[in-house]
Amino acid sequence: MPNPKPDVCVEDTSIADLQQALSDGKTTAATLVKAYLARIAAYDRAGPGLNSVREVNPAAASLAAASDAARFAKGKRPPLQGIPILLKDNIATADEMHTTAGSLALADAFAKRDATVAARLRKAGAIVLGKANLTEFANILAVGMPSGYSSLGGQVRNAYAPEVDAKGVPIVPPGGSSAGSGVAVAAGLAAAAIGTETSGSLLSPASQSGLVTVKPTVGLISRAGIIPIAASQDTAGPMTRTVQDAALLLNAMIGPDPLDPATSAAPKPVDYLKSLDRDGLRGARIGVPSDPNDPGNDVYWRTLSPKGRVVMEEVITALQDAGAVIVRENIPTSGWIGGPGTDMAILNTNPESPDRNKVARLPIVFVYELKHDMNAYLKDWARGTAIQSLGDIVNFNFTHGDKALRFGQDIFLAAQNTRGDLKELEYIAARQNDLRASRSQGLDTYMDENRLDAVLFPGTAGAAIAAKAGYPSVQVPAGFIAEVNGRETPPFPLGATFTGRAWSEATLLRIAYAFEQATQFRRPPPGLPGLQEGCR
Repeated sequence: MPNPKPDVCVEDTSIADLQQALSDGKTTAATLVKAYLARIAAYDRAGPGLNSVREVNPAAASLAAASDAARFAKGKRPPLQGIPILLKDNIATADEMHTTAGSLALADAFAKRDATVAARLRKAGAIVLGKANLTEFANILAVGMPSGYSSLGGQVRNAYAPEVDAKGVPIVPPGGSSAGSGVAVAAGLAAAAIGTETSGSLLSPASQSGLVTVKPTVGLISRAGIIPIAASQDTAGPMTRTVQDAALLLNAMIGPDPLDPATSAAPKPVDYLKSLDRDGLRGARIGVPSDPNDPGNDVYWRTLSPKGRVVMEEVITALQDAGAVIVRENIPTSGWIGGPGTDMAILNTNPESPDRNKVARLPIVFVYELKHDMNAYLKDWARGTAIQSLGDIVNFNFTHGDKALRFGQDIFLAAQNTRGDLKELEYIAARQNDLRASRSQGLDTYMDENRLDAVLFPGTAGAAIAAKAGYPSVQVPAGFIAEVNGRETPPFPLGATFTGRAWSEATLLRIAYAFEQATQFRRPPPGLPGLQEGCR
C-alpha cells in the first residue's frame, strides 16, 4: 500500500477530489478518517465547540482499513469507496452507534438493522463516520425549541458565527433540524452528511451553513428506518459542498424499496451526474414569486431583510447573465400554505418562550401523522430500549423533566391525544387541503401558466409549499448577510433554492450546477484552519 503523502487538506475538499486523491494513491481512507476525527476533536469538542457530531462511530478506523484493503483488490470499485460521511441521528444504523433523534428517552436505543439509506451508502463504499446532532425529534417536540438543540446532544452552533446568548442559544441559528449535518460539513468534519426534511429541515441548515442540498421528491429516497414526523412529507437528502457531490450521493441513495411504498411511484433511477451542465441555465425559465405590482400577494419574498434582498437581486442578475429567463409573478393566493383547515391550535408551554401560555398554530398533518408513524418506527426498528410508543416518550420526559423538558413537549402532547390511526376527518381534510393548495392550485398552476423550469425562493421561504406538495428543491450558496432580527452579526450564508415539479431533480441539478459554476459564492467558515502543515 503506497505511503499516503502528501496528505489531502480535508477541511474544504469535495468528494470528487477525495475520490481522485484515493485513486491516485495520495491518501487512504484511514488517513481521511484520522484527519476528520482530528478536526472533530479540535473544533467540535474543543475550540468553538460546534457540537455538531453527537456520536463518533467506534468502528470508523476498522471500516477505513477494510476499505483500503478492498481498494487494492481486483474488481470494480464502488462509487463512494473510502469516503467518510455523517448521518443525522434519526437514521437507523445496525452497528455500535445509537439511533436517538437527540432524545434522552432514546439514549440507549439501537436499531435492528440499517435504514435503507444507510445500507445503500455502505454498499456504495461510504464509511459512516458517526451520527450528527439535530434539533430533537427533528423539531416536532416543542413549540419554539431553538434549532440544533437536543436534550441528549446539547446545542449545535453555527460554524460561521458560533456565539451564543446568555441562555446558550445561538445568536445566528445553525438552522434546523439537520443542524449538526450542516455545520459538520461546513466545518470540514466529514466529506458530506445526510440530513432529513419534513418542511425546511434540509434547506434551513444548508442555507445557514453555505451548503448544497437536495430535498428530493417524496418517494425518490426510501424513508424506511428513519425516525419519522410525517410520512406524507418526510425525506432524506444529501448535504454537501458542491452540486456534483450532491448528485454523487443522490445516485447512491435512490431506488425502489418494498419497505417504503412511496418509492413505487418513482421513475426508473437515472445518473444525476449526467444532468450537470455549465451551460444549463441558457433558456431556462425561472419564476420569481415576487411581483412588485401585486404586493399583497408577495408572501415569499416580502420578509427578506434589506441585506437579504441585495443578495437575491444579485442571484437574479447572475441567472440572467447566464441566459435564464426570469418571470416575476406571484404564486396564486390559493397556493398560500397554512390557515383554516390545515393547521390547529396548540397551547405553547415552552418555559423559555416569550409566547408561553399563548396559542400556537401547527400543521394538522404533522400532529396526526406523528403518533401513527412514531409508534410504527419504535415497534419495527428500535432495540435496546424500553420505549415502545410515543406515549412512553411523553411519560419518560415527564419523569425526567429537569433534563428532558427544558423547552417542554407541547406538540408531543397534542399528537398523543390523537387516535393514531389517521382516520380522523380533521386529518383527512387537512391533507386534501394541503395538496390542493400546494400542488393543483399552487406550484402546478404557477409553473404551467408561466411555462417554468423552476421556481426561485430565497433560503427557506418556499420550504412549506414544496414540502406539502412532496416536490423537490435544490439549494446552492448565494451570498452572505450579517443581520438577525435587526442585530448586526458576523457574516453568514444565505442560499438560493430552486424548486420544481415532482421527479424534476435532474432539471433542478442542471440549473443549480450552472448557477454554482457561474457564481462560486460559497466560502468556508473562518477560524477553522486545516490541521495539517501546508493546509489553509
